[in-house]
Order: sequence, then C-alpha cells, then structure tokens
Amino acid sequence: MKKLYISFLLFTVIIFSLSAPKTYGQDKRSGQISISGAFALYPMVIRWADEYRKINPDVRFDISAGGAGKGISDALNGMVEIGMVSREIYPEELKKGAFPVAVTKDAVVAVVNESNPYLNEILTKGLKKDAANNIWITGRYTTWAQAFGAKPGSPIHIYTRSDACGAAEMWAKFFGKKQEDLLGVGVFGDPGLAQAVKKDPLGIGFNNIGYAYDAATRKQIKGLKVVPIDLNNNGKIDSDEDFYGSMNDLISAIASGKYPSPPSRELYFVMKGNPKNNKVLTEFIRWVLSDGQKFVNDAGYIALPGERINTEQKKLE
Repeated sequence: MKKLYISFLLFTVIIFSLSAPKTYGQDKRSGQISISGAFALYPMVIRWADEYRKINPDVRFDISAGGAGKGISDALNGMVEIGMVSREIYPEELKKGAFPVAVTKDAVVAVVNESNPYLNEILTKGLKKDAANNIWITGRYTTWAQAFGAKPGSPIHIYTRSDACGAAEMWAKFFGKKQEDLLGVGVFGDPGLAQAVKKDPLGIGFNNIGYAYDAATRKQIKGLKVVPIDLNNNGKIDSDEDFYGSMNDLISAIASGKYPSPPSRELYFVMKGNPKNNKVLTEFIRWVLSDGQKFVNDAGYIALPGERINTEQKKLE
C-alpha cells in the first residue's frame, strides 16, 4: 500500500510538471554565447546578459564592442554567434547569410563641448539639416558664424568616426549619404569621439544617445551638450522641438516619432543563418524580445512596438 501511495505521488508530480506553464526562469539553460559589434548596443547587451544570468546562471557571455562593421563581419565569419549592428543590413550581407533580428531602438545626436563660446546661439537656434549637411558633407561651413549665425571669428573643428559603424552610417543617411562621405577628424569608437569633443571647446561631433547621456542620472554627460535639431527650419528651437534636457525626454520624442529617422534607428542582433537549432541562443533572443524589453528604457533605449516584436519572434520559429 505504501509503494502504491509513493507511485501515485510521483505520477502526480510528473503530470503537474508537464502541465505547468513554462517561463524563462523554469527552463534552465547552460552554454556560452559570444557577441561583438556596435558600441551603440553594447551597454544594452551587457544589461541583458546580467539580467538573463539571474535566471540562467549557467549561460556564459563573451561580449565585446568594436563597431557595427566588426560585429557583422565577426558573425558572418563565424567568429561570434551574435553581431551587434546599429544600421540597416546591406543586401550583399543578406546574400552572405546575415540573419537580422531587431531588438531595440535608439538614435544618434550631434554634440558640442559645454564650454563652446557660442553655446547660447547653438541651443537657442538649433542645428538646421542644411547647416549640418554643409558642415559634415559639403564642407561649405567652416565657422560657427556660418552654421549658427554666431559672431564671426572661430572655426568649427569637425569630428567623425574612423571605424565602420552604425552611428556614422545613420548620421550620414540623415543627409542621404554614406559614412565615407562624412568630413572631419576620424576618431575610433563612441567613447573616443565623445572624449575628443569634450577636450575641444570648438569641436562638434555625433554620438549614440547612450554616450551623450548618463544612464543613471538621465542628464547629459558632463563636458558635452546635445545640439537640438531645428525640425521646422524656422531658425529657432520651439517648445515642441525642445526635448533634449533629459534622456527620458529624448526617448519619448524618439518613440513618438518627433525625432527624425534617420538618425533614429533600430538596432539588430545578426547571426549567420537562422539560429533556430541553437536552443541556448534562441532562448536568449526570445527572452530579449519579451521579458528583456522591460529593461530597455531604464538603460536609455526605446522598446520595440508590440507588432514589431511579434514579427521578430516569428523569424525564430
């Protein structure tokens, strides 16, 4: 009778375990995921990895930043399982087997030194698209007077990215151009470009928002000022164009479509081929597209709309 009772208990436990709804915390995974690429996505992926390991401590991550170009190259060459890419995927990359999954959004912003002698004019008048084009593309504007109507006398020191990256690609796309069309002193990486502008009172550059704002305080990083874009081209920043005071304000503007696209954009995980047979990898990506989205705004990014998430989830089926 005692054996029969124990058998009944075991049978009940088995049936309950089969019928209980699965969550990411119940179905434990183990293994390693290697990731490289875009500086833009790097801080978000570090946060995702930290949160994911709380429910799957046996999954190990190897994550490095080096630019979107390196990320997609590493993925296509089998050096990593995920390439972080902060631009659209090129047709030739898709032909080589690139399999992109959108995971979040962010944006690129123009930045100047907070000690810029013309800061008041810059923040009051804003940057017209045509003026930005004449700074980074045509080279016609070489002084702050030309670009912002400031008092004449000082030259603009222009900075751009030296590495193949999504930030430069999307900033150039704002003008209908490519990264190689951008003028300026080339600096490697988002941190490097931000540091170059911090050191130069006459410098102007561009950064992903994660390198222009402090994720903890939500304020602009000390030493930098984000340049507002004069969206209606009327020579001043109106109240509905003034959303740069905090990271939260800018994120809301990007999510609502007030900030232009480009330079706002989707960020991607890129694999070589559909990873559906790699359970460790696909479970992580599915988590990023579900539970992982709740960490996005806190980290300074923009969550994907529900319809977009559904589309990306279906790719992994």
